Amino acid sequence: MNWDRIEGNWKQFSGKAKEQWGKLTDDELDKVAGRREQLAGKIQESYGISRDEAERQVKDWESRF
Repeated sequence: MNWDRIEGNWKQFSGKAKEQWGKLTDDELDKVAGRREQLAGKIQESYGISRDEAERQVKDWESRF
């Protein structure tokens, strides 16, 4: 699946993102609004990981759909 489809259906995918990254609040996910870079940034902030690690996690999550 390409990221455009995830972004277009963010309301559905935000629940799946919440399952994956439970520290992210609903408000944070709403602000992300499907934008990949912002999602990685929120993951990085919330979990205290590197940007590369956050990007890797997003890529792995995306590949499952």
